[in-house]
Amino acid sequence: MAHRSTLAGVSAAQLAVALAGQVVAIRRRRNYDVPFMRGSPDRVRRDSAWFGTAYSAPVYMLAAQAWATTRLLHGPDERARWTLRWLGTAMTPGYLAERWDRLRLRPAGVDRVETPIVVGGLVGAVAMALLGRRPLTGGPQDGVRP
Repeated sequence: MAHRSTLAGVSAAQLAVALAGQVVAIRRRRNYDVPFMRGSPDRVRRDSAWFGTAYSAPVYMLAAQAWATTRLLHGPDERARWTLRWLGTAMTPGYLAERWDRLRLRPAGVDRVETPIVVGGLVGAVAMALLGRRPLTGGPQDGVRP
């Protein structure tokens, strides 16, 4: 029970940070920019659906995260756990590959709005990947004794 609620809580917090990151990226025109592809500042809103922004995953990934988080809040769901693990695992290198994120993580690039979003999103993604590794049921952590 505690593990499930922790994973759901971390995912909800990471999702809130990602949504804030999406708003900030759209307002400040922070396009996605990873080593193998780059968006345009003029198309951040449109690109956010399929490619994401500098500070958030694509909308379809955020929708999957919202679905899985909601499922976990209602009870144990291994498919939801697996989804959050996969999303956290995919988002972690995404944050690290993103040019704007790397800039905001350097001392010279600190921004009072953008840096906390990057740190919160990255930490949340790592936590989702790690917490999602452990099954939700069948162990002493869930009060079930073998």
